[in-house]
Amino acid sequence: MGKLKAVVVVTMISTVLLSILWRATLHLEDNESFVRCLLDHSHPSHPISSAIYTPKSSSFSSVLESYIRNLRFNESSTPKPFLILTALHESHIQAAVTCGKSHGVQLKIRSGGHDYEGLSYVSTLPFFLLDMFNLRSIDVDIETETAWVQTGATLGEVFYRIAEKSKTHGFPAGVCPTVGVGGHISGAGYGNMMRKYGVSADNVLDALIIDANGRLLDRQSMGEDLFWAIRGGGGASFAVVLAYKIKLVRVPETVTVFQVDRTLEEDATDIVDQWQHVAYNLPQELFIRLMLDVVVKRSGEKTLRASFVSLFLGDSESLLSIMKERFPKLGLSKSDCIETSWVKSVLFWSNIPLETDIQVLLDRTPQTLDYLKRKSDYVREPIPKAGLESLWKKMMELEKPRMYFNPYGGKMAEIAAEEIPFPHRAGNLWKIQYLANWNEAGIEAANRYIDLTRRLHEFMTPFVSKNPRQAFLNYRDADLGSSSHGKASYSEARLNGMKWFMGNFDRLVQIKTEVDPTNFFSYEQSIPLLPHQVHLDDDM
Repeated sequence: MGKLKAVVVVTMISTVLLSILWRATLHLEDNESFVRCLLDHSHPSHPISSAIYTPKSSSFSSVLESYIRNLRFNESSTPKPFLILTALHESHIQAAVTCGKSHGVQLKIRSGGHDYEGLSYVSTLPFFLLDMFNLRSIDVDIETETAWVQTGATLGEVFYRIAEKSKTHGFPAGVCPTVGVGGHISGAGYGNMMRKYGVSADNVLDALIIDANGRLLDRQSMGEDLFWAIRGGGGASFAVVLAYKIKLVRVPETVTVFQVDRTLEEDATDIVDQWQHVAYNLPQELFIRLMLDVVVKRSGEKTLRASFVSLFLGDSESLLSIMKERFPKLGLSKSDCIETSWVKSVLFWSNIPLETDIQVLLDRTPQTLDYLKRKSDYVREPIPKAGLESLWKKMMELEKPRMYFNPYGGKMAEIAAEEIPFPHRAGNLWKIQYLANWNEAGIEAANRYIDLTRRLHEFMTPFVSKNPRQAFLNYRDADLGSSSHGKASYSEARLNGMKWFMGNFDRLVQIKTEVDPTNFFSYEQSIPLLPHQVHLDDDM
């Protein structure tokens, strides 16, 4: 006979917790009780008082707004936290978990603030914000080709610290330097080396977390199930991730980048069609993103522009040889190619002049801030030419939304779909990101641009994955289901979760139920608990 374990889950927990949250409002108007709790649970060696900001604090607004990256969520009408905790030590996170649970209030966790829907720092329920930006130490060990990175660090800081110690190491992560490590890796993360090395979470070796019981755990003490879940399953559903141990990857001293633009009048349709058939099947060292947008010609007429931006882990001569054989329609020339270092290629992809000192990667503030909306899709078959031509027509009609096509294949097709929670592997040719940015404040403008983005997404329905229509977790999209703060019915949550996690969703739910049975770590799109009253784990 095996050991029988019963994990009791009260089926009415969602209703009870929601009631507690609303009642808590009455007791937190002056925040004194909650602040007292934090102070009482602060270690004398690491005082917490300087990390606490309430609306009475003179710098409350500046601290809150400093990491808001989508201006849609920086309006006077945007719900605000009743308290911000800018943790300076792991004990501050432990206090946050302990007091959040005892007071029945929602915890939001923010690293870089690039959450497209503001889910890491906005809620309609009483909530407090745990901001990780002070916890951003980076310890690079070239000898072991690893680094411990706290989750408040930005990708730019990680790239810079690696480059400080080596010209031949890097890390496969996003191309926006101001993105926070915490959300990026916990939602899988990807960048222009994914065809060679997989997503960011594929290159994580260990982690430090604070769990729902306030315990500091590493990979060994948290167990392999929870370690699996926080690498692509969305860490905020399970724990507060304090740090990741990442595996550095080898890069050549010289890499090559290019960006080539072609309009419809310059045979963009034929070039895009060839890109569809070769981009996912090129050597793993070559990544070519396709960007589509509408531009106005000198004549005043609109046309479709296809931009091809690339990173090649090698020299320009090798690249030109590959392109001539495999992607000749683009007509890449020697003058299009720029040879540089890997860390400088990050500047190129961020539209920062290459002559800029790489210390710019330490700047935690984006070059520009906009109002924005994002959506995503996966494509499993090339779009017929007739489909492309209809897409050009639709894009010129809508005008504002853009599309980025990010090719898969290579290493992405070799890693099993269940290796980590991120399931989008073999069979996917590329991922689409739909983008709309605007500079007009107000709900009317937001509704207009969001509607345009939704219409483009809807138009693409015949050409993308089906049953379910897959989506990328890190491209946060409230349209895919913004339940009642993680407390939707299990069937509703599963319908949404399958889009992000496919067959990995059920395992995530089982892990969530075991490690956080009271659903403390919950938000609008979090992993739900099992619906059953009793979950049996029998190893007979």
